[in-house]
Amino acid sequence: MTDVPFPIEQGHVRAFARAVGEDADVVVPTFPIAFSQFDPDWPLRMKPGEPWNGSGADAGRSSGGTGGLHAEQEFEYFRPIRVGETLTARKRQGRTWHKSGRAGVLNFAERHVDFHDADGNLVARSTSVSVRITQEESS
Repeated sequence: MTDVPFPIEQGHVRAFARAVGEDADVVVPTFPIAFSQFDPDWPLRMKPGEPWNGSGADAGRSSGGTGGLHAEQEFEYFRPIRVGETLTARKRQGRTWHKSGRAGVLNFAERHVDFHDADGNLVARSTSVSVRITQEESS
């Protein structure tokens, strides 16, 4: 994946803080999730002329849509994120694993987004885990 710029703008930071119940103009700990608004590959982004996959109508089931459920999110910081800087986001795949459940096989996938500053230093890392359910075949 190519690098994606993530501008840390005061208005975006303020709106995000208010949305999560903070009354501050500081970058709150979960702010890196807002990178999805700048990610051209974000699967829940609406695209003109294409069906929207964000309704949750088929959540978790493997099908033609994006499917999947958000299972976990973690943020790791190497220094504070500062308003006014533009970070570079680099996405990469993490590990995958499977578990059997009552509904079928739970397929877990980990994804990382590393955020670097203008000097190339790692500022923060976001790790998310999603899960898809596939039906076990009967024998």
